[in-house]
Amino acid sequence: MSALEPRDADVAPPAAGSAPSASAADAPAGGGSVLDRGHRALSVGIVSVVLLVAFEATAVGTAMPVAARELDGVSLYAFAFSAYFTTSLFGMVLAGQWSDRNGPLGPLAVGMSCFAAGLLLSGTAGTMWLFILGRAVQGLGGGLVIVALYVVISRAYEEHLRPAIMAAFAASWVVPSVVGPLASGTITEHLGWRWVFVGIPALVVFPLALALPAIRRTASGPADPGAPVTPWNRRRIRLALGISAGVALLQYAGQEPRWLSLLPAAAGAALLVPAVRGLLPRGTYRAARGLPSVVLLRGIAAGSFIAAESFVPLMLVTQRGLSPTLAGLSLAVGGLTWALGSWVQSRPRTEPYRERLVVAGMVLVATAIATAPTVLLTAVPVWVVAAAWAWGCFGMGLVIASTSVLLLKLSAPEEAGANSAALQISDGLSNVLLLAAGGAAFAALGGGAVGHAVSADAATGSHPAAFAAVFLPMAAVAAIGAWVATRLDTGRTRA
Repeated sequence: MSALEPRDADVAPPAAGSAPSASAADAPAGGGSVLDRGHRALSVGIVSVVLLVAFEATAVGTAMPVAARELDGVSLYAFAFSAYFTTSLFGMVLAGQWSDRNGPLGPLAVGMSCFAAGLLLSGTAGTMWLFILGRAVQGLGGGLVIVALYVVISRAYEEHLRPAIMAAFAASWVVPSVVGPLASGTITEHLGWRWVFVGIPALVVFPLALALPAIRRTASGPADPGAPVTPWNRRRIRLALGISAGVALLQYAGQEPRWLSLLPAAAGAALLVPAVRGLLPRGTYRAARGLPSVVLLRGIAAGSFIAAESFVPLMLVTQRGLSPTLAGLSLAVGGLTWALGSWVQSRPRTEPYRERLVVAGMVLVATAIATAPTVLLTAVPVWVVAAAWAWGCFGMGLVIASTSVLLLKLSAPEEAGANSAALQISDGLSNVLLLAAGGAAFAALGGGAVGHAVSADAATGSHPAAFAAVFLPMAAVAAIGAWVATRLDTGRTRA
């Protein structure tokens, strides 16, 4: 799966049929629900937007190994994912300022348009680099969309309803997680991988038609219409460009392991470090208690999990000889358990124990990532990956939804856009850096050759060490996240 991509990408939404009932049932006694008269149209609209993102993530992730092989780009496999996150970082900062200044309607509409255009570009690409360019355009759109949705939630939903709408987002992963890999694998095998990419943009029209009018009625314009218009913060825009350029240079250096690669690596670090310090809350890098730890934990959780998950289909196809359909379905149950974890955190009675739930969630994530590469041993059945990812996704459901709820709780209305952008920057930046590190280790240990063995005997091209070099370090990063989760201070007010 690609990130925010938001299960990335943190947007894990509910299917239009299942999410609403779960959400409404979970609304505490503060009054109203996400399906009452004042929220119904908006809830269905934004859930439809995220449902599309969910379907894209599960479908494209299944087709990606085949696309990389046909375009002779397995050695650039990690770029196909990290390019999305690289440009989404700039989109997140832009959307944060745009939303705080003029409301979330504009960035959401432009973001969905870029998302569709990127899919079309990747689906018609003749080379791997053109395919990666399409992913970059798609990432810009994804960055705009995810931050805009957070601002919508901050403005249109009372605090006691926010855990329920986050749970509704998660529930919508159930149907795409089952249908997406099956549909994508079938289309890939019988029609070709390109149809997976070029077919999805047609689905953009429906969620836009639902979401935009509802957002215009309930959450458009600045947070305080009577206040002076907030000017664009050009420094933050420059810092966002610095982050995007910096991570791109680091990713390139990681894929070209030679002495000359130290030059782009040094340039990337020089751009990245001051940009990160300027865009994330003070104290994030040292896990200061409160909001900084919430932002840091989001990056650790999303980055370690997505970097590992991106290589699961490739590992199953090349090392165990599974078809793209079966490889994708091995992760399908994760959509259900992710939704279950998000539902658990939304229950009113779990609120006093939110920090403990997040710690437990990170422990589950770490053990899942560490367990997955055991299938490199032929004696280990393939279903072990499905089981491991099921409990890992349950942990992610607890963590991702909880960090989203905590961020909005710790943010004033006029800061919701900037703080949401910081949360998503941490998410996307960690995805890029950890994918770059994992991709570099994968390529250095011969991972680029694995795609040539699939049509014959997978064992002849086996490079188990290349996959282990991705999964085991990510498990260690997730374990660090369990410690960061003890510093959220959920009972305090803003940090």
